[in-house]
Amino acid sequence: MDSVDLRFQFGRNWKRFLTVLSDDRIQRAEDSLLEMLGARTLSEQRFLDIGCGSGLSSLAARRLGADVYSFDYDIESVECAKELKHRFFPEDRRWRIANGSVLDEDFMAALGTFDVVYSWGVLHHTGAMWKAIDSASRAVAERGHLFIAIYNDQGWKSVWWTHAKRIYNSLPPVPRKAYLLTFGLAFEIAAVAVALARLKPQRIVERWTNYQGIRGMSRWHDIIDWIGGYPFEVATPDAIVRFCQIRGFEVTNVKSVGGRMGCNEFVFARGGGAQM
Repeated sequence: MDSVDLRFQFGRNWKRFLTVLSDDRIQRAEDSLLEMLGARTLSEQRFLDIGCGSGLSSLAARRLGADVYSFDYDIESVECAKELKHRFFPEDRRWRIANGSVLDEDFMAALGTFDVVYSWGVLHHTGAMWKAIDSASRAVAERGHLFIAIYNDQGWKSVWWTHAKRIYNSLPPVPRKAYLLTFGLAFEIAAVAVALARLKPQRIVERWTNYQGIRGMSRWHDIIDWIGGYPFEVATPDAIVRFCQIRGFEVTNVKSVGGRMGCNEFVFARGGGAQM
């Protein structure tokens, strides 16, 4: 089977995440968005959420005053975003949601351009990451901003994880759950060992209790996403910066995970960028 046949069903995981969504998580998502963009508000901004997933970032952008267009390849993710819109902005014409692909050139061209193009942890799951980043960059208006998060290239570790993710998605449902629990438990045991070795036992509890401070997310649902997320590609921060600079962007903010596992976050401005 190819990567498309083995694609992880992200939307099913996000539907479960919505059951734990709280006002505090939404506030954290808003704070994170403003912090990375260096903005106080998104009022009067046109915001494109590529691969909207749970819809949380789209909701945060809309609450911050933006006109939002959300889309996802996964129809269940689209349903998640529609559920949040129904909860918080019913009948609102300034938040539109659609099913679509960043790799569909006609679809992307029809959308036009936006002041903020946002795609957190998505473009590396398309099966054509560099094409997806290029497509996202073309949707940024003059003096607009591109905010993306891409998995860090860890060399052989990333190659190993690619195989691990492929195995997960090739398994039948019951063995897949056992595989997930085994890896999830291994994650936590390793984290406990590191915390104790560094004489910082408080981090064992903080690993779960403070996790929603990261964009309002849930640690358990992110573990599922990490182990299952396939297709899967990675890049070094330098490679992402060079790729976008060639396309006329200036880097304005980078949050790197260093040599660790996870996503590096980037904000780029086209044509110098406008004050937000």
